[in-house]
Amino acid sequence: MSSMQSQAQYVLRTVEERGIRFVQLWFTDVLGRPKAFHVTPAELEDALDQGMTFDGSSIDGFSRVRESDVLARPDLTTFQLLPWYEEGAGIARVFCDIVNIDGTPFDGCPRQQLRRVLDRARAVGYTFFVAPEVEYFYFAAGHGRPEPLDQGSYFDLLADDTASQLRRRTVLTLEEMGVGVEHAQHEDAPGQHEIDLRYTDALTMADTVMTLRLVVKELARQAGVYASFMPKPLAGVQGSGMHLHLSLWRDEENAFIGEGPYGLSDVATKFIAGLVAHAPEITAITNQWVNSYKRLVPGVEAPVGADWAHLDTAALVRVPSVKPGRLDSTRVEYRAPDPAANPYLAFAVILAAGLRGVAGDYELPGEGEARVPLPQSLAEAVDLMERSDLLLETLGEHQVEWFLRNKRAEWDAYRGQVTPFELDRYLPLL
Repeated sequence: MSSMQSQAQYVLRTVEERGIRFVQLWFTDVLGRPKAFHVTPAELEDALDQGMTFDGSSIDGFSRVRESDVLARPDLTTFQLLPWYEEGAGIARVFCDIVNIDGTPFDGCPRQQLRRVLDRARAVGYTFFVAPEVEYFYFAAGHGRPEPLDQGSYFDLLADDTASQLRRRTVLTLEEMGVGVEHAQHEDAPGQHEIDLRYTDALTMADTVMTLRLVVKELARQAGVYASFMPKPLAGVQGSGMHLHLSLWRDEENAFIGEGPYGLSDVATKFIAGLVAHAPEITAITNQWVNSYKRLVPGVEAPVGADWAHLDTAALVRVPSVKPGRLDSTRVEYRAPDPAANPYLAFAVILAAGLRGVAGDYELPGEGEARVPLPQSLAEAVDLMERSDLLLETLGEHQVEWFLRNKRAEWDAYRGQVTPFELDRYLPLL
């Protein structure tokens, strides 16, 4: 019996034994928004064996109208029960890869694009590991200006309020689903919280980030409040980032351990050099919304230039300290991304940039030397993306073309708005 057949039998047996009523087949569009089929146990065996055909032209960034049919093929290793549903209403999920009808990888599938870059890394001996720090806000339910659910600040130990209870319940739910959580805390701004995930391979982690976002939002909804991964929902306080701790491993050893600056290897310094050199052109992917650039401003521990440092929390790339006896935790931290990014595409372009630095023998600039600024708006980021051969090679013409068109439309819609800031500042004056 093949491994795939064995996994399929395990899924079918679990569905029967646990009384699962529906299985959700999850995938994402190019922007990282979750999509799903819902299948009953009666249809599950065919879905696992054959996949689910659908019209890709109806999903943002997928197919054009004349090349529409694609197939959602379940990755059975990702099967998991969703524990927040009531007893007797059992629901499970499994992530899908999107393929063409002939079974070849579909160019519009973000998960497939990450697989491609991971395969390139594997071909030269590397496995890519990621550990994100995911920040987000809890707000009271209602419309209008968001009202933070608490008034805490960095690392505050609050009374047993709704936000603290939600964060704890979220961590327990994630762990029940097999997701490793390193720790969780209150962040700097009122209503802002953080969950740090235990490192794993990049594909598993991209799936995990998608899972975390849905769990956070669903548990908040059940509590009568709402959670947001919007990069900058409130003026005057810091926004939400998704700081990524990164490492390459070879032959089950951390390839970033060495004798260079701060205990880094030559591979690590070249990887950092690749990140620094290509950061401006990949920012459209790691920070893909108009609102993302409200966070990347001076004075709030967010990067504004392509630089690296050991201790500076405003640097783009930071080299964290390593505890004595814990050399395997040697890593670099990439601080530009926000939690509203598509994790599959973000991890893909970050790895591609780092690998180009390694392969191209890039020279690491001096610590704290920002050679170029990061884009200051989505429009600027998209212009840099359009000129990037790295992004064209990594994402392919299909996704780059759609992404550019979509983001230019978003920018045009944004710049046509008249904001409360403009009315308050200019209406009485002009």
